Formats: sequence, structure tokens, C-alpha cells
Amino acid sequence: MDVLWLGEVGCADALVTGGKAAALSRLAEAASVPPGFTLSAALQRRRVDRDHLDQLVGEAYLELGRKVGAASPAVAVRSSGIDEDGTGSSFAGQHETFLNIRGEKAVTDAVLACWESAGAERVASYRAARGLDPDASMAVLVQQLVVADEAGVAFTADPVTFDPGVIVVNASFGLGESIVSGTVTPDTYRVLRRSLEIVERRIAPKALMTVAGTHGVVEVVVPSLLQQEPALTPVQVIAVAELALRLESYLGAPADIEYAFRDGRLHLLQCRPITTMARG
Repeated sequence: MDVLWLGEVGCADALVTGGKAAALSRLAEAASVPPGFTLSAALQRRRVDRDHLDQLVGEAYLELGRKVGAASPAVAVRSSGIDEDGTGSSFAGQHETFLNIRGEKAVTDAVLACWESAGAERVASYRAARGLDPDASMAVLVQQLVVADEAGVAFTADPVTFDPGVIVVNASFGLGESIVSGTVTPDTYRVLRRSLEIVERRIAPKALMTVAGTHGVVEVVVPSLLQQEPALTPVQVIAVAELALRLESYLGAPADIEYAFRDGRLHLLQCRPITTMARG
């Protein structure tokens, strides 16, 4: 099938939907994963024409709108290469991601841009350095956008020291893109695995945050009264740590997750093994 929905059995096959989408599809029963659909890697291999892609995207996008109760839902469009987010290679920051995309044409444009990014020079260098197939195909994941109040990443082992006894949670205000892109230094919390006790908090000054704009995302100034405040409450930190540990048991390896809070509800945006530990 060319279009598969998260949570469907076929969507969990990384050779069909790519590593990112396959992982989220498998984990949909264990976490609050935003609804979405995947355009299979076979579509890129077949080099489908624009008219056919418009039709596929249009039908799936309308169905997503019905599922979430919005005529033109805001979505995130993300690459999902067949060897992406695996135990040896994450491709973090290599392929394109588009946030707050609305409308069938705009979604199709973003899908094409994701496919095009697979041929970027930086991706070729990344593949060559790891001995990966230079021509591996890519699926694309289209999901309802979580317009986050707070967001971040978490690791079930310290990604720097490789200490497995500590869960590291990073957080900031707004969408997590500000952390991923490095425009803000996030808060950092260290949580003991065995007791889920927060043993360290480093609250960073957060001058900027990424938010949904009219189209796409924009960086705005964090209100001055909030810049020195922690992004997460202790209860939220523990909730993220618990989620990360639960997902680690599904992966069977130390986990790296991206998460978001909206109106107090915790959502899973991405989950993959910590590849720095896999490489040793």
C-alpha cells in the first residue's frame, strides 16, 4: 500500500514506512502518538508524478482532518528513511522536517522537499561515513501537529557519560525545534532510574521559543517573567522519565525520545535508540 496509517500493522515495517514512522506505529499503543499517515518508501522509488502524489496526499489529508475534527489541520511533515532511527544511525538533522503545514498543496510540496533532502550532500557524507547504502529510499510521515506549550528530548542513559543509571530530560517552552536547532539552551533534569528521584536541575535562561506562525514556525521572545522559570514541573519531569523508560522496554535498548506537552497532556513525537551508545 502507498498510504499507511500509524497504528496499522503494515505501518510498523521499517522497509515500507521507514524507521521513524515504523517506531511510532509500534509505540502508538504505549504512548499518546499524534495521528498521522505515511507515504511509503516505494513511492519515492517509483518516482510517482505530481498528479498521482497530489491525489494520494489529498485523500489522506482529508481523512486526517476527519479524524482530528479539522477541515485543514496543521501537520508536521517528516522524513522517515528505511535506515533512519536505527541502532546505528539516527540521521538527526540530516533530512528535512516541516512544521505547521496546512493545505493539500503545501503538504505535497513538503513531501517532495523531504524526498529531495535524501540526495543532499550532507546526507551523502553521513551515509559514506557509516558505510550505508548511498541510495536507500525514504518514506514520509505526515502527522497532526502538537502545538506544544513545552517540549524537549529525553534519554534513558546519559548520552555524554553513557551512565545507564540516570535519565536525562531536556525541556524548553514552545515547540521542540528550538532545542533541536540549537537556538536555545534547554533546562536539564537528571533523574535516577532506580527511584525516579530528580537529583539535579539546571534551569537555563530561555530568551527564545519556537511557535506556530501563520504558516510554518517562527521564533519569538519568551516573556521576561518566564525566561528564568523552569519549563517543566517536577510532576512533568517524572512523567517524561516514566514514558522514556516504558519505551526503552519496547525498544530493547537505551532510548532517545522527543516529547511535547499540550494543555498538560504528554505526547510522543519520536523514539529511537541512542546511537552514540550503539557506536560505543
